[in-house]
Amino acid sequence: MRQSGTWMTIWDDRILEIIRDEDAGRVGDLTEREAIRISPSSVSRRCKKLAEHGLLTPLGNGVYTITDRGEAYLDEEYDAENEVYLNGNGSNDGPTASQTSES
Repeated sequence: MRQSGTWMTIWDDRILEIIRDEDAGRVGDLTEREAIRISPSSVSRRCKKLAEHGLLTPLGNGVYTITDRGEAYLDEEYDAENEVYLNGNGSNDGPTASQTSES
């Protein structure tokens, strides 16, 4: 079972899944997907929040790619609430944006 963060919504999993499947995602394109039923501004906010927590990387112009942490989360190998890999998988090197700035 995925270990989601209390800061996450159901849309976050869907956004991450689509971006992983397509190698990258643009906010405008994500909002046109049937699986995503929230406004463009909400998709943009969710992508920014996922990036703050290290699950997505912003490339600019509303385009995002999934990070190793994002992949591990989808594969049930990362705890998004505690921001740690499970079962010793992956690396916990370096803080995420949420750990280095006050949001």
